[in-house]
Parts: sequence; C-alpha cells; structure tokens
Amino acid sequence: MEYISIQGSKKPISRLIKGSDYFMHENFDQVVTNIEAFLAIGGNTIDTAHIYTGGQSEEVIGRYLQESGNRDKIAIFTKGAHHDRQGPRVNKQAIDHDLAVSLERLQTDHIELYGLHRDDPSIPVEHIIDALNEHIAAGRIGAAGASNWSWQRLTEANAYAASNGLAGFTFSSPNLSLAKANEPFWPGCVSVDQETSKWHEETQLPLLSWSSQARGFFTGKFTPDNKDDADLVRVFYNDQNWERLSRAKQLAEDKGVTVIQIALAYVLNQNYPTCALIGARNPAELASCDQGANVQLTQQEVEWLDLTSEGVQY
Repeated sequence: MEYISIQGSKKPISRLIKGSDYFMHENFDQVVTNIEAFLAIGGNTIDTAHIYTGGQSEEVIGRYLQESGNRDKIAIFTKGAHHDRQGPRVNKQAIDHDLAVSLERLQTDHIELYGLHRDDPSIPVEHIIDALNEHIAAGRIGAAGASNWSWQRLTEANAYAASNGLAGFTFSSPNLSLAKANEPFWPGCVSVDQETSKWHEETQLPLLSWSSQARGFFTGKFTPDNKDDADLVRVFYNDQNWERLSRAKQLAEDKGVTVIQIALAYVLNQNYPTCALIGARNPAELASCDQGANVQLTQQEVEWLDLTSEGVQY
C-alpha cells in the first residue's frame, strides 16, 4: 500500500480509503471483518460522515476502535456541516455541533481529516476558516478539508488563511473518476473537470475521490441499452463515457487486469496526490481494489483513457 502526506495529519494517509456508508450496528461483525482485512493490505484510513446511516457509521467505528484498541493504527476522515431539510448549514454553529457529536460517536478526542461535506457560497470563507481554526488549535482536528467545494472557493479560502496566518484547507474531496458526470449525483456535489484537475496539478493539493469507480459503471454490468439503474443513466450515460469504457477494456486486456482496475488506476495515476474512497464489502472486491491500486499508467495512457489524447494505439 502506498501513502500520501496531508498537511495537518500526523499519520500518513493510505491511497485506498475504506468507505463506511454501510456500517450499521446490525452488521457489526461484517464491519470488523472488513476493517481487519483492509488493515491487512496496509490500508489505514476510514471515511465516514456525521450523516452516514443516521450516525451509525461513526458509532460503529467508535465501537470498533474501543474494542480492538486500534485507534493508533487508523486515520479517521469524517465530514460535517451537511445541509438539512431547511437548506445549507455551513456555518460555525453547525461545524461546532457536528464535530462534537462526531467525536463522541467515534469515541476519540481528535480526527485526523475533517471535511466540510458541502459548501454554501453565500457564507464568507473567513467565517468558515476561523471556525475550523478554533478546532485545529484545540487539537480536535488535524487537517481541515472540503468535500464538494469548487476550486475557486478553495483558492479564496486558502488565500484568506495564508494572509492571516491561519491553517487553510489541505485536501479536497470531490468526485474524480474516469467516467465524467453529466450532472451531480446528489445536489451540491462537485465532480472534477479539466479546470479542477489543472488547478490540482498547479497547487498539488491532495484529492480524496469519492465514487472513484463511478458507482460500478466499469464493472461490465452496464451497456447503452441497459437502463435499469436510473441514477447511473442520469449521471454517467453519454457517448464519451462509452468510449472511455471501450478504451479501458483495451488497456485492461493489454495489461492483464480488469476494466474496473483500470478505472481505479486512472484515479491514482494523476499528476497530483490522490486517494480513492472504495466501497469494497467482501474479500474479492477488496483484492480487486488492492491490485488496481498497483497498476501503473503512463501520462499518455491516462490522457488516452480520458479522450484528451490519441497517442496510444491498440
């Protein structure tokens, strides 16, 4: 397993990050088995959020950490300040509340990576950065980041932080995948486009990608005529993505790997630090991700897969 460094976190962050949006009390034994298997391949970072499974995800992780004694082995990435039925709530009060609840559920006094789950462009960045820095100074947060923020807002926030001697955002967590989204999967979500990718190359700000394998688009289960999954059709069905899938198949055959492993390798072979959130729930899926993380792609191959270059011929 390879790792990256994120400013503010005392622990290295594994290139594969374990998703936990299915962690619940009723499947605790499965959770333990999956976390232990993830640790066995060298993974050390678990993704969760204040809203996942009604709070059970964080509670179950906290229970596991207490019962296993493995807190020192694991970097926690959790998120807060998600909107509710009344609308956006990216403000100091929501950050303070959600972080306090998350710490209690996780049964810990600090979180290595804390991300704001959504943005509210109507709130000045200085209010948000100031609120986060209170928790960084108190040791409750190691690194502060943003999930589903535009690169323009990240730039604005970090410029304010730098000019005032404060900690800025040291990672971002949008969707990055070989399949490009027609529209956000959920309201307020951000997917990486060419401008965003260029900005990450220039700043080298680490990117932690959710839905890094495009929610199964590259598994072979889907074709232009198969429209059983309405959300997948809405978000990922377009001619360019079918061509990306075709190219991924060609490259997978050439390298002796699977198509979905090529899709994962695309995320992990960018010109800036990246990690991929994975949803593996069984040994076969975890083994596939582990193998995919070791697939090396050249810049030419990455560009060819992404339809930005015709330089590779098969």
